Amino acid sequence: MKKLATTATLWLGVLAILVGLPILIFVLQARHSGLPVSEQWQQFTRRWQRTEEDSGTASPAATRTGEPIDFLRAQAIGVAATDAPRIAFVRVTDLDRNGTDDVLVCDAIAHRIGWIHADADGTLNETVFPNETAAPAHVEPCDVDRDGDLDLLVASMGMLFPNNDRVGAVLILENDGHQTFTSHIAAERIARVTDVRGGDLDGDGDVDLVAGQFGYDDGEVRWLENQGDWRFESHVLLHLSGTIHTPLADIDGDGDLDIIALVTQEWEETYLFENDGKGQFQTRLIYGSTNEDYGSSGISLMDLDGDGDLDVLYTNGDAFDYIPPRPRPWHGLQWLENQGDDGFAFHRIGDFPGASVARAADLDRDGDPDIVVCSAYNQWEKPGALSLGWYENQGDLTFIFRPVASAPTHLIALDVGDLNGDGWIDIVTGGMHVYPPYDRVGRVTWWRNRWNNDKREPNGRQPKQNAPGSRGSDGP
Repeated sequence: MKKLATTATLWLGVLAILVGLPILIFVLQARHSGLPVSEQWQQFTRRWQRTEEDSGTASPAATRTGEPIDFLRAQAIGVAATDAPRIAFVRVTDLDRNGTDDVLVCDAIAHRIGWIHADADGTLNETVFPNETAAPAHVEPCDVDRDGDLDLLVASMGMLFPNNDRVGAVLILENDGHQTFTSHIAAERIARVTDVRGGDLDGDGDVDLVAGQFGYDDGEVRWLENQGDWRFESHVLLHLSGTIHTPLADIDGDGDLDIIALVTQEWEETYLFENDGKGQFQTRLIYGSTNEDYGSSGISLMDLDGDGDLDVLYTNGDAFDYIPPRPRPWHGLQWLENQGDDGFAFHRIGDFPGASVARAADLDRDGDPDIVVCSAYNQWEKPGALSLGWYENQGDLTFIFRPVASAPTHLIALDVGDLNGDGWIDIVTGGMHVYPPYDRVGRVTWWRNRWNNDKREPNGRQPKQNAPGSRGSDGP
């Protein structure tokens, strides 16, 4: 009898360990990530609820393929590439506020920020700022000191390739009003930084920062509270590796700035940090794929459905963890519809191998947002592998996909704007040529929109002239 009692006690102990240990690990992981236990549980249950869109097999039934377009003219701009270029990011903005769009460039080989702008005769030249930045991944114009000119927020990875060293930094390049910059360090010796944005997060009237840190095994989302005199106090919101984008916007319509964060690696999740207006945030998981190889590569924000709130345009096409990098069958483009208190609804738009960046902009000036998308990880040994595509909006959020170009290849950066002031939205791309082939190399390319110069549109209709050009969506 005593032996039976001992055996029963032993088995109860084993059972307690089997049940208790996973619970303990679950709670500790929630504490480490910074998520509430309820959000951690939601994240866990999603892993067991595989849906069609999670696996990447959702059918883009509303999208069909049309004829290739020919109204975009490619032109290399900026400093000529002397080696395989590694452009991490491009941003179209009017830096000198002269009424003409310029291009900011993150050059991960030169460790510099470049500024491509028009001279008096209209020639586009690049000024390379002398402020050294180790592997810049993102540059964001923002008047941090509220003196009327645009300063530059810079996300410094420290090292381009995977690394666990805390070599990242958040830098501010203070503009003197004449595009000469003084460097300030907002945060340093942190996990590799891939994004930084600016806005008043605590309602005190100054510009705070939010930074996304990819890291490698350890990454973070943090906001940096402006203390004045270029000093910032750091507040970590999330401890997860793989954060790449952290755009700021009023997502819930309550008048303050919230944060959207895209977390890649094995997580493949999108988070909303809802702000109470005083710098206190509630964390919500708004989308997560059960496919740990989904390849999340970028988000941008825009009101795609015209209902007055901001939706999330979302690409998945990262393949850099393969040797050599190769596209996956589920790579492509989707959007997360903001449904207010009901959360976000997933809508697949279409497939695009190696999709890296997408931007919404009215390229054909018909009053609705089209979408342009680029690829960094296609099968470049095949001459026809696409690097740039256009989803033409039919006015009801159904799209016709139109191939644009297969050269240059390795396009990891894209933005939109009107570079020549003709009222038509152009495209700018940047190439990240870190693996062969190197036969179609491009550093920074301006895709000039010549729709108004062509006799007709690719589908035979006359060019549209009824709506003004749209600047496009928020970039990553």
